[in-house]
Amino acid sequence: MVAVQVLSPAADRCYHRAGQAGSEIGVGYAPAHHGELLQGIFADAAGQPRRALVTLPQPGRGTRATFYPSYSHSGVLGPPEQTLVRRAAMLALRYFSTFPGAAKGGRVEISSNVPTGIGMGSSTSDVTATIRAVADFHGVTLPADEVARLAVLAECASDSIMIDDRVVLFGHRDGTVLETLGHRLPPMFVISCDTEPGARVDTLRLRPADYDDAELAGFGVLRAALRRAVALGDAALLGRVATASARINERYLPKPHLDRLLRACLRHGGCGVQVAHSGTVAGLLFDALAPDAEQRLRRCAAELEFDASRIGIAITGLIGVSASLAGHPAADPHEVEVLVR
Repeated sequence: MVAVQVLSPAADRCYHRAGQAGSEIGVGYAPAHHGELLQGIFADAAGQPRRALVTLPQPGRGTRATFYPSYSHSGVLGPPEQTLVRRAAMLALRYFSTFPGAAKGGRVEISSNVPTGIGMGSSTSDVTATIRAVADFHGVTLPADEVARLAVLAECASDSIMIDDRVVLFGHRDGTVLETLGHRLPPMFVISCDTEPGARVDTLRLRPADYDDAELAGFGVLRAALRRAVALGDAALLGRVATASARINERYLPKPHLDRLLRACLRHGGCGVQVAHSGTVAGLLFDALAPDAEQRLRRCAAELEFDASRIGIAITGLIGVSASLAGHPAADPHEVEVLVR
């Protein structure tokens, strides 16, 4: 099966791969993320306020969806708890309903290593992979903006994981890009922590943050700073932006021991912290290009491992990020793990 490939929003509305239409099944993959670098309310091109975010990608975690078509029965079968997956499949089938050989319904199987309810984008990963699987069955690769539109219809709000060729400020409630900030993030290592092991956040019941005037005024400054950080490959500046965004989020979904995590990060030469604004995870950011990055990462991770059980957090992994996006591979997370053994 040919791997699903995402086209840029400027591409044609869909792309037919010769010889692929009419395959027996469709397969799609979508990555996870590790929360946000920035989230808030920002002006769109018309000057209107929009809720938007910048996602931190997480290589190594994701969802694989397999679509088994039916030509005789409408509707989609799948795990009972996968309501959003079934909805995404139905929306995608409706999109392809006029295509020759289109399926009427089918069944979706999900294979994922993304934890649920902690802010790593499990639902968006499942939904995006499902849309891509249905498209793959029909011999089509949908452009990223169309995948985003369908994902938002399926789950009301979506992350920007389907846009993997650039760094974007993404309107997560309408699936549109407010701004392209650059082609890739600065190279970073991220120590991933679950600040409330065992807790789960129901994002569908989470009320949108009611930002005050000071916070609203600050979002424009943070947006400009993040734009500069991406343009210059400045991990330190990016860390300051992410930390400021994490602090704003403390009024709405606080993370236990966030200040302690920040102190540990800075004490070992890190750049700052980022959080999932709708989950329990937090990440400690380190500049991967710093001369002693490995030593800093090792010392900080060792300190956190020593304190973890006592203060009630869990170290969930180490992530290598830089990655664009656009053919620049991420650091292998397995290689990063070796650094702290």
